[in-house]
Amino acid sequence: MAAAAAAGRPWRVIPRPVLETVLHNHALRPRVPQPLLFHGPRGVGKSTLLLHRLLPRWSEQPHAAAFVDFLHPTPISASANAAPWSLLATDPAPSLPDLRRRLESALEGLARAAVLRGAVGSKDVLAALSRSHGLRTALSRLAGVPASRSSATSVPARSPTASVPARSSTTSVPALWARAVLASARGDDVTFRIGEGEALNCSMEERAYMQEAMAALRVAKEVLGMQEGWRKEAVREMNRTGRFSRSLANSATDWPCLLLDVLSGAAEEDFFQPKLVLNNVDVLRKAVCEDETMVPAAMYHDSFIWRVIALGANEQCLPVIISTSDGYYSSEAFVDFGFPNIFISRETFGWTPQEAKLHMVSEFFSEQEWKVVDEVLGPNPRQLSEIYMLKQKANSPEVLHDKNIEEIIDTYLAHLQVSVVNPAMEEALRILQKFASDVRDGKVPENKLSFGAPWRHPPRDDNPNLSSKWAKIQLMDFVQSFVNTEFGVNYLADDSLEILDDPAAVAMIEVGLLYQQREPSFMRPITRGIQRCLARWLVQQRLQLNFQESILYRWQRLIRGRSYRHLMKEVGYKLFQRRYSYVNK
Repeated sequence: MAAAAAAGRPWRVIPRPVLETVLHNHALRPRVPQPLLFHGPRGVGKSTLLLHRLLPRWSEQPHAAAFVDFLHPTPISASANAAPWSLLATDPAPSLPDLRRRLESALEGLARAAVLRGAVGSKDVLAALSRSHGLRTALSRLAGVPASRSSATSVPARSPTASVPARSSTTSVPALWARAVLASARGDDVTFRIGEGEALNCSMEERAYMQEAMAALRVAKEVLGMQEGWRKEAVREMNRTGRFSRSLANSATDWPCLLLDVLSGAAEEDFFQPKLVLNNVDVLRKAVCEDETMVPAAMYHDSFIWRVIALGANEQCLPVIISTSDGYYSSEAFVDFGFPNIFISRETFGWTPQEAKLHMVSEFFSEQEWKVVDEVLGPNPRQLSEIYMLKQKANSPEVLHDKNIEEIIDTYLAHLQVSVVNPAMEEALRILQKFASDVRDGKVPENKLSFGAPWRHPPRDDNPNLSSKWAKIQLMDFVQSFVNTEFGVNYLADDSLEILDDPAAVAMIEVGLLYQQREPSFMRPITRGIQRCLARWLVQQRLQLNFQESILYRWQRLIRGRSYRHLMKEVGYKLFQRRYSYVNK
């Protein structure tokens, strides 16, 4: 009776009071010294928590929030009947220009909110812009001042008492700024104009002040865009040679960082408290960019994050919450950015089995159904919601399974195997083939190919067939060694850190099948369902081996095979000492 009643109930977002309180208390402050990194495996409810529990509270005055999801252009409803999630995007990979526009549009919306509340004026924009940029040349062009007249002011005049003050007063930065803002205010760009339905209760003077601030923002954007355009050929040369220039990297992030600077300066308790939420920020790091005059996506990502950190450390910044499911941010980002506690780290793993049972039993599943679901899939909230969705659709004529929970789970695991795990493993194989190609081209350093490493000897010939066989055997060898460790290793338990150099481990982390936790430092499949599918994949691959491939696989396991049993979860774990000794090396 209870199971029948539960089958008719819609899925709901279940509150998580402790985690919500931690994030909300961080966002309550107008300015903070560090960004907050909100990370954890896929499917544990990070995006749902932010979108449906916290953002509504952060959007009420005096608060204002900008939510940027780099994976989904429009937020996905928690109750949407979407198909089970995939680790790999089916659409073409997002481009860096699109993601830049998404980030800049969100910050421009926050800036508009600040202007409408009277928190930002033209002088604030000029002060923030002048701190790190030379403005005279760009403002002269925007203000329509002839180049000859501008350059003449740099030549000493014969009569210092009369002519120089007159010319310098008309070509000083404040004067050029005022002229450029006035010219911009007459434009018809709706992005930087006060709409007819906005600021209705304001006086003419207040409305003029707001319009001037919007025009100033437009001028600042044009100035920074002009200066970035001047550096395009230098960026092309940097991309061609593979070098790095901090000034060129920063030129790409000048506009969003200027808006962050202005908004942070305008933040005031109980008046205007902006926040920025960056969801799936790992997509920005891995975006594609075909424009040779634009910095690479990874460089853009690093420059923006680093400048957010610097703004918080030097002057304090508005609360920036970075949400991601990529293990890189759990285990390596804090090392790459130079300090173990460079971010405020909040890692979540979803519900414990006891918490999941408390929320699921009697409302969504019966006691007997929950025992099966918990044993096979575990307490991952996303997969629980999808199993419940399949359970609700069991009476539909197009569905091939009945209401039996075992049938539903078997159908779900089959779909997970075909649509999620198998495509991800194919992508991992391509990553391993690229590794073999990089070894042949000398792009892999020698310390990554230490003596005795199972991946030390890829095929020497540029033969796609041999490379594919080698990659397949390497991946099977790694999965078998992972099965022998019961699908969990402590990657910091051994000072050699060998598993972090393993290209098979790196490939499976990149495609999203494995997750590197920060505390405790375990590497494991993201869900128990994915773990079962990995074991099925290994069995399928072994059954498909021909005689020659079977001999090669057995030789790999006996002679060069991986063994990570000494890194099992229960062996040699120390919470802090290993991590900090690793960071300080």
